[in-house]
Parts: sequence; C-alpha cells; structure tokens
Amino acid sequence: MPTRALVFDFDGTLADTESAVLRSWQEVFRDHGTELPMEAWYAVIGTQHTTPAMFALLAEHAPGIDPEALRPRTRAHVLKLLEDLGPREGVRDYLEIARARGIKLAVASSSSGAWVNPHLERLGIDHYFDAVLTGDLHKAKPDPDLYLAALDALGADATETIAFEDTPHGVTAAKAAGLTCVAVPNAITASLDFGQADVVLPSFTAKPLEALLSR
Repeated sequence: MPTRALVFDFDGTLADTESAVLRSWQEVFRDHGTELPMEAWYAVIGTQHTTPAMFALLAEHAPGIDPEALRPRTRAHVLKLLEDLGPREGVRDYLEIARARGIKLAVASSSSGAWVNPHLERLGIDHYFDAVLTGDLHKAKPDPDLYLAALDALGADATETIAFEDTPHGVTAAKAAGLTCVAVPNAITASLDFGQADVVLPSFTAKPLEALLSR
C-alpha cells in the first residue's frame, strides 16, 4: 500500500529543541547547587510532564523554591538558546519531496500550540503542514490520541501513514495508533531503546525519503 501521509513529532524530531531545553534545566539545577539526573530527564522526555516533573524534582533538592517565579526566567533562557536553531539536517528535503509527491503532512506534538506553531513559523516550515496537533488539545504521548487525531485531520488510514519520532514515548504512541514508525533519535535520545520502532535512522540524511518509501 502506498504511503499517503507523514506525521512528524516536533521537539527533537523536526528541530532539536530538546537540547536547548535540557541545557536550560541543567543550568537551573546547578544554580540551586545540584545536578539534574539524566534518568529523570529520560523518564519524561517526549511527554507533557517535563516542566512539572523538573520543578518537583528541583523542589526535593531546593525546598522553598517558587516554580511560578522561576518559570518566566527558564522560558526566556530556552528561547534565547533557540534563536539560531534551524530544522534538523535533512528535514526540509523530506518535506519538499513529500509535498512534490502529494503526500499529506502533519505535526503531532505533546507540546502546546503556543510553543509549536511559533517555532514552525520561525523555522520557515509551517507552510508544509496540512495539520498541527498539539498536547493542549489532545492527550499527550505515550497515549495514541495525538496520532489518531492527526489521521483524522488528514483523512488518512494508519496503514498508509508513517510517523517520525525521536523518543521511545513517541514511538509507543505512534505504534499504539497503528502507524509505521521511523525513529530518528537526536544527540540526547540516541542511547535510548527504540526496539518498538519499525526503522531506526541516525539522521534524516542517512536515508532519502524516496528510499524509505520504497522499503
């Protein structure tokens, strides 16, 4: 059956925003005299629980902190780190080829629309997508709701759709929705277990989209 739709995760997949977010949290923890355990980060990466989990963990090491007072500072720091960030290498080629072939495109992200949509616009890739599904309107991954919503928005069947993810939580969501899933880990997630994925690529440049579609 030909592939008629592609659905991409955003953070860490289309753009490596996760590196900047992790770096920002690491600096917050160090400012409070402690280190952020990577196992705690890996437990929530790709879900909607990152910020509350990080504040809860920080409170264990620095009692009395005010999360609401820290929130604007941490967000501003992340946005500063992301100012010069572009799409991951090879992403734009995938999107161009998909559109040239008439393949429908969507984003399915656990992050909020207020986070995802401005970044897609800033990266100059927002116009490629027929639909953008976000975690403020749907259950976050690893629940399959975002992928099911993407299929509905595109009018596509799971059997003719490929998902692209960078975290095991994301892969779990895509597979639960019945999609073929290609994992394209980034520098932070490369060491995690992607055994559930149908294909694992070290980067988008490792295999052209045409070769993936003919697989």
